[in-house]
Amino acid sequence: MSALLPVALESVGCLLGCPRDDEVVLTGRDRLHGLPGEFRVLRCHSCGLLRTDPRPTPDSIDLYYPPEYGPYRGTRVVPRRRSVWRRLRSTLGRVARRVADRNADHLPPMRPGRMLEVGCASGSFLQQMAELEWEVEGIEFSESAGREARELGYPVQIGALEKAIPPDQPYDLVVGWMVLEHLHDPVAGLKKLREWTKPGGWLVASVPNAACYELRLFGERWYALHLPNHLWHPTPDSLREVLARGGWRLDRIFYHRDLKNVIGSLGYWLADRRILPRLARWMSEYPDREGSSYLLLHPLSLLLGLLRQTGRITVWARRVD
Repeated sequence: MSALLPVALESVGCLLGCPRDDEVVLTGRDRLHGLPGEFRVLRCHSCGLLRTDPRPTPDSIDLYYPPEYGPYRGTRVVPRRRSVWRRLRSTLGRVARRVADRNADHLPPMRPGRMLEVGCASGSFLQQMAELEWEVEGIEFSESAGREARELGYPVQIGALEKAIPPDQPYDLVVGWMVLEHLHDPVAGLKKLREWTKPGGWLVASVPNAACYELRLFGERWYALHLPNHLWHPTPDSLREVLARGGWRLDRIFYHRDLKNVIGSLGYWLADRRILPRLARWMSEYPDREGSSYLLLHPLSLLLGLLRQTGRITVWARRVD
């Protein structure tokens, strides 16, 4: 791999400091951009936490976040002057989200205050909350995506959370949508965010759910595996422990009513077998798209959410004082 990309890899122990006693769960590769390298997923025998090993070092990981990285595209703020067709699609998408609540982005009941979004990407959620009278700030690893968020007028630190500087005033709310699994040291990151939050403040975070049937069914083709960007693979139990080590008390878990992972994983399955390549590509790109098509799948996703078997969760956690 080093002959193709200047990537430095490291092998680390369990994030919770357990003795080195692991089993190999699977070996996978980067499927999002087709970059070279093979990466194992290990399970700690002591606590059950899943982690990627070996993994790119903090100084090398940016190679796996090119400008065309899906979450960056999906969070761009679209100019209001659009074609009739685009406006109709946007309206249909909003209606569908209200009718078929995906249980993904609920926030605790609280008055507008100061909010930090970790991994704000191109700034769409910052803008959404600013329109609700929140004072918003962001941290974004990608320079290109962070610049787009800044161009919207919001203060955004560009770089890793580990190197971010403290705010002038503490936050009432910290959010991170599919971010914690990207951190090299999530416990240290959570401790830092706790220090930046007011007493009684909230953390809202979404992460993949590695405890669901999807990982067992699809294995290394599981869309939410996302190697090597995802450095650990949370379950509700391991996430609760990581949060506690970081100074947060898990308050509530929302199981997403969403089949994005399933559709993306089926796309990978078709691609590996070279079956229906156009459909395979559409399915593998589906999780990064927004629209009303998921409305058709809502009954099944609702059922799986009730059974706690969907591949994504959002949690509310309270700062421990």
